[in-house]
Amino acid sequence: MSLRKLLLPLLIAAASTTHAAKTDLVLGMQLEPPNLDPTGGAAAAIDEVVYANIFEGLTRFASDGSVQPALAKSWEISDDGLTYTFTLNTGVKFHDGSDFDAQDVKFSLDRARAETSTNAQKQLFAGIENVEVSDAETVVITLAAPNGALLFNLAWGDAIMLSPDSFDKAKTDPVGTGPFTFSKWVQGDRIEIARNPDYWGEAAKLEKATFKFISEPTAAFAALMAGDVDAFPVFPAPENLPQFEADPRFQVVVGSTEGETILSTNNKQPPFDNKLVRQALAHAIDRKAIVDGAMFGYGTPIGTHFAPHHPAYVDLTGNSAYDPEKAKALLKEAGFEEGFTTTLKLPPPSYARRGGEIIAAQLREVGITTEISNLEWAQWLEQVFRGKDYGLTIVSHTEPMDIGIYAKADYYFQYDNPDLQSLMSDLESITDPAMRTQSLQKAQQIISDDYVNGYLFQLAKTGVANADIVGLWENSPTQANDLTAVYWK
Repeated sequence: MSLRKLLLPLLIAAASTTHAAKTDLVLGMQLEPPNLDPTGGAAAAIDEVVYANIFEGLTRFASDGSVQPALAKSWEISDDGLTYTFTLNTGVKFHDGSDFDAQDVKFSLDRARAETSTNAQKQLFAGIENVEVSDAETVVITLAAPNGALLFNLAWGDAIMLSPDSFDKAKTDPVGTGPFTFSKWVQGDRIEIARNPDYWGEAAKLEKATFKFISEPTAAFAALMAGDVDAFPVFPAPENLPQFEADPRFQVVVGSTEGETILSTNNKQPPFDNKLVRQALAHAIDRKAIVDGAMFGYGTPIGTHFAPHHPAYVDLTGNSAYDPEKAKALLKEAGFEEGFTTTLKLPPPSYARRGGEIIAAQLREVGITTEISNLEWAQWLEQVFRGKDYGLTIVSHTEPMDIGIYAKADYYFQYDNPDLQSLMSDLESITDPAMRTQSLQKAQQIISDDYVNGYLFQLAKTGVANADIVGLWENSPTQANDLTAVYWK
């Protein structure tokens, strides 16, 4: 046998071994989650780590935004739309080895909808009248009224399943049913997860993954270029994307998100309790300048709180077109010819910090002075989201199809409109797609005409990854870094 014939199998084997050895992934995130319990916190960074990886719900969002079975393998809906009977997957275990069954579903949903619940999206469960266990594999949810969005609601990260034996550890030591188990959290640096060897479904291809927290855009760029980070699904410096596009080591993935980026306005704080002032605010904003200046052209201007890629979207940008002279006239009509001063509290993301500087300059042109405060996320959640102590702020609302928040009078922008609340309440019982679209479009028009917030742009998903990585989401139907189907070529 020739030397060539002897060496060739060895070389092929060595190459295969080298290729197969790449089963770990380091993924960059700009923000560190405040905790790891998606049922007890509003921060999107929580779901970015745990959604579909560690925790699962009865249903889940796929990468295209569709709702798919998860812990529930099937369901039946009664003719009157009031009863949903879910059949659960069998052989499912929590990461601590305990069995998952219908009792855990009842515990999780009863906990989420309880009066004492701290769930940030408690309204998702408001229509549930009863959760009943038929047997270990069957759970029946009874509604007070038909809800065409129930399966959608149950796919949110806020609706994941927890065990009564470990729910109280979820913030720092999460125990789920997902394809990855929690390994380690080094505060301020990284979170590590590992493949679950006992996963009930299709096993993850990665053996382990690390979420590395890098807040500074320049550091994120350096980490990718050096290979210290394999992927940055939401890359914080869009100005660097052309450089990555020109480098064959990388792939640049630009998709859409559910992130309506808004100039959130405290509707109960004077002078923003005056609709004329809110309208002036809307006409003082040049959305294109914000998208170009803060996002380097990545983003779609919006005129209401709804994603442009959704079939029910109505383009209402003309309702708040950039017109500084009209803004000045409206302020004069409202009694603020000399302008006024307010606060502009900005969370860490670059869209907020960069956008805030641009918006402050635009508002200054019509006589509105802003006192800018740069806050960390914990401060923002405490002062703005929970404390409602602000005039203006900028934030991307990344939850899927979340226009329902405008029906919550105690929500942080404090908009109280009984007509909209009635409309959204009626929407819950509508199952006909055409009628649901009609109601959603009416809701978009109402909040646009009321100038509840300054609607800026739909956040684009600008990701950078090693060219050999397969399976990362292009779009973000929910805020998640789903690693369940990710692998190296």
